[in-house]
Amino acid sequence: MSAAQEPSAARWRGRQFHYQPVASHVHPFLVDLWDAVREETAGRLDIEVVADNGGLKKSHLEIVDGVIAGEIQFYALMGSILGPLAPAMNVQSLPFAFRDNDEVYRAMDGALGDALRADLGARGLYLMPYGLMENGFRHIATTGRVIADASDLEGLSIRIPEGKVFEETFRTLGAEPVPLFVLELYDALKTGKLQAQENPLAILDSLRLHEVVTHVSLTSHMWSGFNIIGNLPFWNALPEDVREIVLRNVKLHVGRQRSHTMALNEALAGTLRERGLRFNTADTDSFRQRLAGGFYGQWKDELGTRVWSLLEAEVGRLG
Repeated sequence: MSAAQEPSAARWRGRQFHYQPVASHVHPFLVDLWDAVREETAGRLDIEVVADNGGLKKSHLEIVDGVIAGEIQFYALMGSILGPLAPAMNVQSLPFAFRDNDEVYRAMDGALGDALRADLGARGLYLMPYGLMENGFRHIATTGRVIADASDLEGLSIRIPEGKVFEETFRTLGAEPVPLFVLELYDALKTGKLQAQENPLAILDSLRLHEVVTHVSLTSHMWSGFNIIGNLPFWNALPEDVREIVLRNVKLHVGRQRSHTMALNEALAGTLRERGLRFNTADTDSFRQRLAGGFYGQWKDELGTRVWSLLEAEVGRLG
């Protein structure tokens, strides 16, 4: 057990990392969550929320390694980033799998989420029930090119987050995906190193990307969110009443964050237009046609039959 896991005067200390800025749709809600836990446990559990990955020059997976090792107690990150460790987590970013947020949360708060929790548990990680924070449906923003249909993606250098599903999706669509840490994205677009990025509108706002892109093509090609994961031995060592307080507050404050971010993404379309961005709605049928070949069959094999069946039970047949 690491030093961070040793109780001192009946008090447990730790850190909750995430990689969004302090001024984002993530940080304030994590602060509220852990402040409430600290108060309701009378200080027995004290978790510090650390934005921007604490400034560490490490990949997301290196941070995850720190969680597994007990150096960091909790982390909030996209499921697909965990793909090299747990391939089934890519299911959250499967293109055009989810039609709306209701489908996402029925699946991830239900049987599919339970299956993912068991998978991560076998790897030393605890996936919080009801702990999937909203980021939103992703859209493509460019420094000049209008994406009207899939043909406009040909040869486009586009930033993607870490994750095999992102890379294979955009290669199949004809683009040139470039994995890049999100906090390096602004400069890459500003200097012309990249022509495009894809993210929910809330990320365009929080990272001020409206200053370095000109066009937004509404594609809703993937949904994305941030899973709260924890070091499993740390979690299991907490007293049962403390765990109950954490779980209750996770459900409460993540629920608040989901509602806030869904409303924010809706409002930002108007706000970003006022800031000068030009919007169009892309022909996403052309995207689906390019993915209709062997793409979904390959990902069925990658995710596993059980996870695929649980997904299709919520969203219908894919591919």
